Amino acid sequence: MIKLDQFLKLMGVAPTGGQAKLMIIGGEVKVNGTVETRRGRKLVSGDKVMVQGKIFEVEFNSL
Repeated sequence: MIKLDQFLKLMGVAPTGGQAKLMIIGGEVKVNGTVETRRGRKLVSGDKVMVQGKIFEVEFNSL
């Protein structure tokens, strides 16, 4: 699992954790079609995150 704010940083949507937090609290981020305002929301494989009109699918590689 990964937290929503960490995911946004990893995907390059937010340059910093602070910026990710502001985007989430501001209602700019949807998870699976629903606005998510919890930056600590834990994402699992298959979740779809939509921000700034772009959709990112959460995918974990198993080793």
